Amino acid sequence: METLNGNAVAKVLKESIKTEVLALKSKGVKTPHLAAILVGSVGASMTYVAAKEKDCHEVGFDSTVLRFPETITEAELLAEVEKINNNSAIDGLIVQLPLPKHINEKKVTETISWKKDVDGFHPMNVGLMFKGLPCFLPATPYGIIKLLEHYKIETTGKHCVIIGRSDIVGKPMSALMLQKNCTVTVCHSKTKNLKEMTLQADIVIAALGIPEFLKGEMVKEGAVVIDVGITRVDDASNPKGFVLKGDVDFASVSPKCSFITPVPGGVGPMTRVGLLLNTLDAIKRNQDLRSKM
Repeated sequence: METLNGNAVAKVLKESIKTEVLALKSKGVKTPHLAAILVGSVGASMTYVAAKEKDCHEVGFDSTVLRFPETITEAELLAEVEKINNNSAIDGLIVQLPLPKHINEKKVTETISWKKDVDGFHPMNVGLMFKGLPCFLPATPYGIIKLLEHYKIETTGKHCVIIGRSDIVGKPMSALMLQKNCTVTVCHSKTKNLKEMTLQADIVIAALGIPEFLKGEMVKEGAVVIDVGITRVDDASNPKGFVLKGDVDFASVSPKCSFITPVPGGVGPMTRVGLLLNTLDAIKRNQDLRSKM
């Protein structure tokens, strides 16, 4: 069994991005600029946005975080999104989710210009992705693909079972694995005989948000297992009062695997790299357009 070290791969990719940014700047191209909108003070969201700021600094991007109180109205937030849409100095925009209940997340996502939608959630980018055309890919599936590529894990002709059908991971992951020449099965809460499905899988991608759902008895020998989940579970014995658990029962699954991602340190850092790669792609696309004008 080999651990798929997302931290190590992310470090390698960030160095590559940093080198490319320096090369672009030497040609007179502006510094890539990522903006994030943070509404309210949810701890996990604040931590994630802070990590994105740190990532931007490490690779030489400019970054801006716009913080708004939880009481901001939907109309006010949409107006802020439009300001960034029209700001040529900013190449990529993310609106950190979740948003307060009085704000329609779908409306916010669709208001972001698809040309700055580096989260890859806008319907235009989703459609282009399913067609296999150039677009911004959702950051987590993008990061998983880069992880598989780094470790040279064969996908052609393999059976990939994805557990979870969310718009953020499950659905786009299925499209990308099809493009990697996998035979793909998507399982979800209504799937019958799920264990029979996972036992057939060469690659299992668990993205359902239930701690330690995937057990060793559900995985065949030699499978590749990607754990997308990360949940805080109360643990009085831990000094922090909690532990982080993935969707995979690592203790029982890992002995049967050829490759497996840990939690934390697996998919999480690769998700953030996916965001950086999209932002870099945004400025390169803009440069291509300017060169043709």
